[in-house]
Amino acid sequence: MYTTLISAHQLQTLFGSAQPPMVFDCSFELMQAGAGDLQYLQAHIPGAVRADLDRHLSAAKSASDAASGGRHPLPSRATFAAWLDHIGLTPALQVVVYDRQGVNYCGRLWWMLKWMGHDKVAVLDGGLQAWQALGGPTDSATELDLTAIKFNENMPLAPENTALATTNTIAVNLQKSTQTLIDARGAPRYRGEVEPLDPVAGHIPGALNRPFSLNFNADGTFKSASDLRAEFETLLDGRDPATVVHHCGSGVSAVPNIIAMEVAGLGKTALYAGSWSEWCSDPSRPVAKG
Repeated sequence: MYTTLISAHQLQTLFGSAQPPMVFDCSFELMQAGAGDLQYLQAHIPGAVRADLDRHLSAAKSASDAASGGRHPLPSRATFAAWLDHIGLTPALQVVVYDRQGVNYCGRLWWMLKWMGHDKVAVLDGGLQAWQALGGPTDSATELDLTAIKFNENMPLAPENTALATTNTIAVNLQKSTQTLIDARGAPRYRGEVEPLDPVAGHIPGALNRPFSLNFNADGTFKSASDLRAEFETLLDGRDPATVVHHCGSGVSAVPNIIAMEVAGLGKTALYAGSWSEWCSDPSRPVAKG
């Protein structure tokens, strides 16, 4: 069972096994609506299911039961379970998720499946690029087929296998030793020098900064467990890893930091899915800069 990362070679081996994995293409471009769909149509791992950040991995803007706020609110567990049932995911299946954007988007699905209690999910280390570099085949398509996968048994609402922090818990524990916030945005956004997406610049007071891109080698694969552990221990500077809550702008690019800490052997850590976009939506909440 793969629960964090899977290499392109390991995925090839899985495809030849008696129980092939269910693969998801989560490619997405934040500033180019529909670009991820076009990338999927041009080339995807054979059999991969399309999972779009806006359509499948975020709540509709009008949803009254969203599990978080922010620019990419989480859908309710029940709503997400209904989609998983629709595409045919069952608890026994090994899932592999990938994108072309450095785990920036497939990590969201990885986390959400853990949130649903489905632990058998792994990120393709190095993304589609690693698969193609190994000579792995790809398919193309002329249109998205949303009915190709037939219904199986209902996807149960299993116990959550990851922690979701709320704005209230962040606020109550602000600046306390029981909570260590890690902000995955780039340093200029964290410092409040620029803010291209949200109405307020800055960061949550007391948050540490660990841009998610620091987790990767030049080829897009995750750094070694020992390197990641050393880097996070330096960042934490004696703080308990169990107190860590990750966030970013909208709860998406924070996930590579969650995966990296798990790969490093530092345990499971929490996600504040609403992230900065939810936090800064209320002017009464404190903001830090620098």
